[in-house]
Amino acid sequence: MTVILATACAMVYGTADFFGGLATRRSQVFSVVVLSQLAGLALILVLLPLLPGAVSGAALAWGLAAGLSGAVGMVLFYRALATGVMSVVAPTTAVTSAALPVLFGLAAGERPEFWALVGVALALGSVLLVSQERSGGGASLASVLTSLAAGAGFGGFFILLSMAPHEAGLWPLVGARLCSVGTVALLALVTRRTLRPGAGSLHIIVAAGVLDMAANVLYLMAQQGGLLSLVAVLVSLYPASTLLLARRVLGERLRAIQVTGVACALGAVALIAVAQPG
Repeated sequence: MTVILATACAMVYGTADFFGGLATRRSQVFSVVVLSQLAGLALILVLLPLLPGAVSGAALAWGLAAGLSGAVGMVLFYRALATGVMSVVAPTTAVTSAALPVLFGLAAGERPEFWALVGVALALGSVLLVSQERSGGGASLASVLTSLAAGAGFGGFFILLSMAPHEAGLWPLVGARLCSVGTVALLALVTRRTLRPGAGSLHIIVAAGVLDMAANVLYLMAQQGGLLSLVAVLVSLYPASTLLLARRVLGERLRAIQVTGVACALGAVALIAVAQPG
């Protein structure tokens, strides 16, 4: 069940990113981030009575810390995209965000089966392959360092969220979303960026936010029942679903290296699934 939840989480994350990418073509980035995060907050408040948990200071505190880490990662990621080469920024950020939870899990005493570790290595490689773009030019040291920092922010989100008490249910996500909304809204205010969505983009922004929160719920459920070192890697495969949606909906052509990456991602999921007990 853990593998199913984590794989579904990756697919939903990738779909949310696809909608988010469409929205940023019509609206300012800060507008998309804040409004989508508010839509996600509304969803989690609706789900709380359906999937109850024990609210506690620890649950909210770990959630707030995770939200701050994720918000910082998001800002740094967009900054890296604005100043660097996407073909370097995207895979560097994605692999870092997956590698940190793996290292943390192993340091905390998690010991995945051999074939699961092979799947982890294959998954990390698939993210590199899938994220390749046709961007030309080289990457500056500053953009690479910013990408690494962004990946650390996203990886920190996964790690900190995993530290919340399991009996807390979805309450850590409430804390995370409140923190991320407040942080990004404050940045928008300080930098005097508009939060008004572009014409015809609000429904796309809402869809992105709802899907992103749904993916967060799936991640939390998967992590509570499995190893962080495996769940985070499976979740990091989300660029594959974004790529496939772009091919299906927008007619974007896949490069051979990206098709190879998708195949590696499927193989990684299979290996990790086979290695799971029961």
